[in-house]
Amino acid sequence: MSPDQSEGAEERACYPTSVSRDLFNASCLLPYGLTADQLFHAMTDFVDFLGFVNQQLRGKQFPRLEMFLMPASFSSLVGEFMNITIPKYCIGLAKNQYHNGHPDLLPASLFPNNAIQYAHDGIEVKASRHSSGWQGHNPESVWLMVFHFDSTSANDLSKGIAPKPFRFKGVYGAHLKNEDWAFSGRSSTSRRTITASVNRAGVEKMKANWIYRDSREGQA
Repeated sequence: MSPDQSEGAEERACYPTSVSRDLFNASCLLPYGLTADQLFHAMTDFVDFLGFVNQQLRGKQFPRLEMFLMPASFSSLVGEFMNITIPKYCIGLAKNQYHNGHPDLLPASLFPNNAIQYAHDGIEVKASRHSSGWQGHNPESVWLMVFHFDSTSANDLSKGIAPKPFRFKGVYGAHLKNEDWAFSGRSSTSRRTITASVNRAGVEKMKANWIYRDSREGQA
């Protein structure tokens, strides 16, 4: 890729792909009064936010936000933005105000000050570049919603991967049970964080109740 082509691709990558109402599943099941239309607005808010920030960064000759942050940090940013924005449109949900509380979104006013360290009621929210293998800290019964997205990352520069704009590829959700997770322990000498991953059955359950799906989902 020539320098001119690279510059053009970088400029285009500052404009995330718009969220389309037509790509939502009218038959999906959502809890706590949440609707696909409310998710459309929350996702559009993120696209607008990212586009604004990246255009400002480019004007100052800084890297785009998704290149500036480490991949895991950017995924966390996407998820946290949804945690803050969804309750703006869905009055039935509130962000869990407990630090690192679980789940991320709670039924509004169910707990004092909308804060609880751990509860089964609510929605756990994750964002990931991956189409499966979504991780949590423990196998648990929870309503899980995953925002699957595509974008370049800080690791792509060294791999020669061309810039591309951020886009939501899919949103999936379902109430998972303990058996829908695969627990990954660690040895006594390992420093790796203990995690659990949604297993194949859990992923199939969530994708059967797909909420948003880009027509290019099957593409790399």
